[in-house]
Amino acid sequence: MTVTRPEGRPILSLTPVAREGVRHGSRSYLTCLFKCGNACDHAEPNQTETGHVRDEIAKAIARRSVLRGTAVGAGALVLSGVAGGSTLAAAATAPLAAAGPGGPLARLNFQPVAPNRRDAVVLPNGFDHNVIIRWGDPVVAGAPAFSPYDLTLDVVKKTFGYNNDYVSVVPLDDQRALMTVNHEYDDPELMYPAGRYTQEEIAWFGIYSHGLSVVTIKRGQVAGSWFREKNLAAAPKNRRINADTKFHVTGPAAGHALLQTTKDPSGTRIKGTLNNCAGGTTPWGTVLSGEENFNQYFNTEGTVPAGPTLASGTPLATAYSRYGIAKSGSDPRKWYTVDDRFDLEAEPNEPHRFGWIVEIDPTNPNESPKKHSMLGRFKHEGACVTIAPNGKAVAYSGDDERGDYMYKFVSADLFDGRGTNAARKHNKTLLTKGTLYVAKLTGNDSGAITAPYDGTGEWIPLTSDTQSFVPGMTVEEVLVFTRHAADLVAPTKMDRPEDIEVNPVNKKVYVALTNNSNRGTSYPADEANPVTLSGTRTSPAAPLVNQSGNRNGYVLEMTPDDDDHAKDTFTWDLLLVCGDPESPETYFAGYDKSKVSRISCPDNVTFDSLGNLWIATDGAPTPMGQNDGLFRVPVAGPERGHVKAFLSVPKGAECCGPLIYDDDQSLFFAPQHPGEISGATFDAPASTWPHTNDYPRPSVCVAYRQR
Repeated sequence: MTVTRPEGRPILSLTPVAREGVRHGSRSYLTCLFKCGNACDHAEPNQTETGHVRDEIAKAIARRSVLRGTAVGAGALVLSGVAGGSTLAAAATAPLAAAGPGGPLARLNFQPVAPNRRDAVVLPNGFDHNVIIRWGDPVVAGAPAFSPYDLTLDVVKKTFGYNNDYVSVVPLDDQRALMTVNHEYDDPELMYPAGRYTQEEIAWFGIYSHGLSVVTIKRGQVAGSWFREKNLAAAPKNRRINADTKFHVTGPAAGHALLQTTKDPSGTRIKGTLNNCAGGTTPWGTVLSGEENFNQYFNTEGTVPAGPTLASGTPLATAYSRYGIAKSGSDPRKWYTVDDRFDLEAEPNEPHRFGWIVEIDPTNPNESPKKHSMLGRFKHEGACVTIAPNGKAVAYSGDDERGDYMYKFVSADLFDGRGTNAARKHNKTLLTKGTLYVAKLTGNDSGAITAPYDGTGEWIPLTSDTQSFVPGMTVEEVLVFTRHAADLVAPTKMDRPEDIEVNPVNKKVYVALTNNSNRGTSYPADEANPVTLSGTRTSPAAPLVNQSGNRNGYVLEMTPDDDDHAKDTFTWDLLLVCGDPESPETYFAGYDKSKVSRISCPDNVTFDSLGNLWIATDGAPTPMGQNDGLFRVPVAGPERGHVKAFLSVPKGAECCGPLIYDDDQSLFFAPQHPGEISGATFDAPASTWPHTNDYPRPSVCVAYRQR
């Protein structure tokens, strides 16, 4: 097993982790406050009475009698090195055995990484990794030297931003590529020494720590390894996309009165992008990024304005509250005190200019990035584009909020696959015209176990670029207030739909539904619903205890009818009910539960060349008492559902940005917010990963097979 840590630094023991200072079952106080603005403390924004996915999942699992017969007995060993207080030594002795076609990450057998709480990246024996870039490393030529003790705005604007999330890699040639990375949010508690900066300085630093970075990387000597190009004169395409970057609005909402502000009366040019979470790389080589918890940056000392009146004459009183936007006395950033555009009273339309999918061409630093209104406005986790058999581009996206929905966009025009400059120029317009849909899932009430699916679904049209299908709302209103529009057509409420990705091998759609700790309280219990009580642990070796709610999440698998993503019907099945395999509510596609790894809080997914599903987690330390990590799961054949932990990230970190690249030789991943544990500060850190300084630095890494 490979554990990277500084020479002489002691390995942390697998001791129990206290739950004190943890919120809602999966995140620390710091993460809740700065990542999503304590969203779970507020009433669920979706107060409609439409159906909830919990009802359909409960029906599906009630039919699966295998759930009631495959629970591992109490005290059974699930993974080597987990029970009995043992260490990770068992994983270190496992052989790497080839198992068929595909590159090493897809085909090699490995001993799963055991649950742990180490302040390190932990990989199976035979694999290694290197850090490519850290918070504060220079991105553009002329970037000043970085030090948290001596920051200036010029430093922040030109260096790698904070809390790296989604990672995209687009090749430049055989030896070099462009890596595009999101910067989701800032955490002043971990970023700055106490008393060093004023509140105003911290606010401006935070504003410019958001956005994206485009970084030139080059191959290392070991196959699969990549390193940052440090000669920035040889990296002319590098850039920082931040609060100074102007985005061009596309689609029907561009120029609408709802997007017009004092500084942009045209309603077509927006400064910056905020809370960029996951994303996607398009078939035409551009990068999509989702603006997620944008609501937390807006506040006011004055009065929150009334919502607008729709063209139909109906007042939209919940225009702000439906998106979690409100006046807050606990705002830790107070950006509205330094820039009027974050003041709700001063600029009531500014929040409408965030919550979009943005598109960036990493190869063209002179091209203005886009905000695509046609994909709707909500808390986008990201967006994944695939090409349907009829040639139309289809983009899937999840709205990451308890009780919100899954969406799909189908382009009006066809993808041009010729690979010419003219074709690429055309393809970059595909997300500006088409039809936006929202998902409704229905359970299969036949009483039979009808694998591989357990229900049916339909995509309900909301609007095209020329016609609204929602009574009382115009095309532009549907796109700006997409949550409101969706509420009116009765789709299925989901439990925090995060990443939605299409498997390039089997063409199925996989959805990470992270968790919902309120299942069984504000969400009434259903018959045989296995996630109204969840088995949890306080440390890797601690006993299982039950806690209320769905603490560990699901992975949903959807199959479009006739494998055609442009069609408006599909079937679905529950691939995984996550958690501890010793806990009876968990389910792993029918696979032997005694052989799978513990997995909790699925967040982002990706695929290798064989179509194996790779799942990154966010929030596992509390439900499972273990660090977050990345897991490989076959989705076909006799190994379907065999969850195996491939890596774990350092203490307090979330595993972000998974990407399998270069014929399964390179695995990019981005440990975000290392050391973000309640009570931790810059001066008293809970982590120092990647151990190059005495404070933690979010970083992007690549893993590969040792030679």
